[in-house]
Amino acid sequence: MNKGNDIRKKYLDFMAKNGHAVIPSSALVPENDPTTLFTGSGMQPLVPYLMGETHPKGTKLTDSQKCFRAEDIEEVGDNRHTTFFEMLGNWSLGDYFKQEQLPWFYSFLTDEVGLNPENIYVTTFIGDEKANVPKDTEAVDIWKKLFTEKGISAGVAEMGSEEEGGERGMNEGERIFYYDASKNWWTRAGKIQNMPVGEIGGPDSEVFYDFGTPHDTKFGKHCHPNCDCGRFLEIGNSVFMEYIKTENGFEKLPKQNVDFGGGLERIAAAAIEENDMFKVDLLWNVVEKIQTLSGKKYEDNLVAFRVVTDHVRGATFMIGDGILPSNTEQGYFVRRLLRRAVRYADMIGVPEGMFSDLAEAVIQTYKGHYTNLKDKEEEIKQTITQEEAQFRKTLENGLKQFNKISLQVHVNTKIVDGKKVLDKESTVTKKAISAQNAFDLFTTYGFPIELTEEIAEEKGLIVDKDGFEKLMEEHREKSRAGAEQKFKGGLADHSETVVQYHTSTHLLLAALRHFLGDHVHQAGSNITGERLRFDFTHPEKIERETLDKIEAWVNKAIQTGGKVTIDMMSKDTAEKDPTVEGSFWDRYPDEVKVYTVKGNDGTVFSRELCGGPHVEALENISGTFKIKKEESSSAGVRRIKAVLES
Repeated sequence: MNKGNDIRKKYLDFMAKNGHAVIPSSALVPENDPTTLFTGSGMQPLVPYLMGETHPKGTKLTDSQKCFRAEDIEEVGDNRHTTFFEMLGNWSLGDYFKQEQLPWFYSFLTDEVGLNPENIYVTTFIGDEKANVPKDTEAVDIWKKLFTEKGISAGVAEMGSEEEGGERGMNEGERIFYYDASKNWWTRAGKIQNMPVGEIGGPDSEVFYDFGTPHDTKFGKHCHPNCDCGRFLEIGNSVFMEYIKTENGFEKLPKQNVDFGGGLERIAAAAIEENDMFKVDLLWNVVEKIQTLSGKKYEDNLVAFRVVTDHVRGATFMIGDGILPSNTEQGYFVRRLLRRAVRYADMIGVPEGMFSDLAEAVIQTYKGHYTNLKDKEEEIKQTITQEEAQFRKTLENGLKQFNKISLQVHVNTKIVDGKKVLDKESTVTKKAISAQNAFDLFTTYGFPIELTEEIAEEKGLIVDKDGFEKLMEEHREKSRAGAEQKFKGGLADHSETVVQYHTSTHLLLAALRHFLGDHVHQAGSNITGERLRFDFTHPEKIERETLDKIEAWVNKAIQTGGKVTIDMMSKDTAEKDPTVEGSFWDRYPDEVKVYTVKGNDGTVFSRELCGGPHVEALENISGTFKIKKEESSSAGVRRIKAVLES
């Protein structure tokens, strides 16, 4: 049986053998990206380099990136959805292209992992006449050759959309399928027709594994690789970024990149011919612990086991990355995961206070590759234990509040599929928990809507779930808007002006430490194309006279010229080096980038841990640095707002 850890190692070793530099996983909290709370894909940390920035490790990179998708929390419970997952990735930054990428991945799957090539199916891009982008025949020709060499049928079929694929189905001998841009085109804009001028994108080629399970016709008349019935599982996708949108339409990029991502758990599931990802050892180790603690069997309690397993794993990794339970931003999701897990654990009889044992099962599984989990084992277990205990108190108070709810609107109901639902035409009347009450129970007492519905059903009540979902959507919109403004270390984008401001913050921090003392450290920043906002540790107001000196110091550094260089080093080495300034150490991988800003006369102005991007030379910073405002941000933290004036 292939182990998940073994497959990860095989992949990294295989890509290293083929000339790739192995880079560490970035943290689950994305750096310099205020538009999202979590790293949700393998390519997300590599966007600056795919857009043209030079990577210090070269043009051929590979890693296994830990990811978290908060939007999948409610989906967990089936055989394939998880909130936390790993993406195996490799990238060509203007180096190799399709002729190398597709054979490498196919060889890895069949020769290294040992997947049955008879069960592998692939999809490619059918082309787009309106965008004047041709059919990707090159990828198809490569796949034909690869399958034929293995003695596998390599018939080609045109499917079009997912719906058209369901109508057409698959014929015997077909192995390669053309789909439209909704399935086989990648761009950050989402759809090919939405791409703005200057945006890059390209066709992709997905690989699916056929588990041979019977087709469910509720997903379409016939099965095909992009069908959601469960027979086929996508295990990898090679994106070929070869186009840029211009005023004249799509043109080829001067340097064409490859962005590959493959789901580690999905490949491991294919390796054991099991389409239930929770039976992969990376998850099954936790499932077995739950079986031992609860005395229940996984097969008899699939949803509860899957929710507890996934949520504890996700919370363990987030706490390991320094994200603690709270009511805001990333911490809110740690809290939500653990509270939801507690409810499902109670359903299957996991004894109270045993969540630290489940976290230990996660740590033991992953400690060989993610050493930070072992280093922070006691902190992780203690945090999870405390959060469980706190929620149980909250749960008790919430139940009291639930019983106090007096505003119970009489509404008509009817029974559909054994459940009470709202029905204006029915003559049966039942009391309902209002949307606002359900929302208050969620926001104040941490009651998931499922919990409110369960208790309501026990009391012969129903819940205005539609109204609750509307309030929740409004809440999410506000949270998303707030996150864009409040995310620490956030860059609005990677435009030239924003990059200039980013390098200027390094000089500002160096100047603050020069004039105020070594107690000054970064506490957060937010940078747009119009200004920088920088938070730092300092106990008192800074007089204007000192601000003027800081301002002059930064401008003098810029005017002397010089270079910005990057050194890659282990985090331990950087943290022990007294010349390296850094904040948020927990959020960085084991290998970090240290940016040095040095004048032409050899003076080192700044040496700081960071993720980039930065200008290559100080002469690229245009304008005069001007501090516009200095104020309190929070207790012991001050805030400076500054601009580059032309």
